[in-house]
Amino acid sequence: MVARAALLACGLAAWSGEALGAEIACWLDRGVLVAPATAAGVSGDFIIDTGTKHSVVHNTRAQAAGIEGDSLAGEVRLAGIQVAERDLAIEDLDARTWAFPTPIAGVIGADILRDFVVELDTTPCRLTLASAGVLPSPGGASLPISWRGTLPVVPGALSDGPTARAVGLIPATGLDAAVRLSPTLAVVPGGDPKTMAPYGQGRAELRALSLGNRLFENLQAGLSDGQVDAEGAVGLQVLGRWRLRFDFPAGRLHLVEE
Repeated sequence: MVARAALLACGLAAWSGEALGAEIACWLDRGVLVAPATAAGVSGDFIIDTGTKHSVVHNTRAQAAGIEGDSLAGEVRLAGIQVAERDLAIEDLDARTWAFPTPIAGVIGADILRDFVVELDTTPCRLTLASAGVLPSPGGASLPISWRGTLPVVPGALSDGPTARAVGLIPATGLDAAVRLSPTLAVVPGGDPKTMAPYGQGRAELRALSLGNRLFENLQAGLSDGQVDAEGAVGLQVLGRWRLRFDFPAGRLHLVEE
């Protein structure tokens, strides 16, 4: 807890409304990206998720701050960036965060992150947000980012052994599994779909995933909720093999070899 408090203090000290971006310490809890942030006056540890549509404040934190209702508005501060007033949902995040060792204040999602260049190195965990054109070119391989609704999607390929197919995958830094596949695409014979759903503990083996210039074999995968128009999502258990740069303004995901 002392270490987490120190990280939060460092993050707060780095914020500036004039900043074009800054690097802050982050960490992974259960494979999910977490960093200190403030959203609409609520400060704490937030899941930073490129695969969440809309940013959220945990209802317990909102209630503790005397905020009622199912939404609120305010500025968001993260990694040296101050974002003008945004609408945020108030939701119960217990199903998503019950196993985390420290309380989670909310989720900062793609609705806010898409305006910036987001760079992430997981070893050790460092997170940078910057305005477009500020950071030097990272080099290396990159994938085009398209948008399906309000979520980013990159091209990949999946195989169950006998067959393979090209797919669109949401690169999700807050995903609780290496891969989650749409139930319209994948089935788990003999498995309980409820345990395979988001935040459930069930997993099945995916024979192979191709992403960028790498092949990943025998991954532990779950199912998505099927509510997003993409074939699946890929998390940091796969994406963390690279240093990542989500250049949302330019529409590229850079996969930088360490």
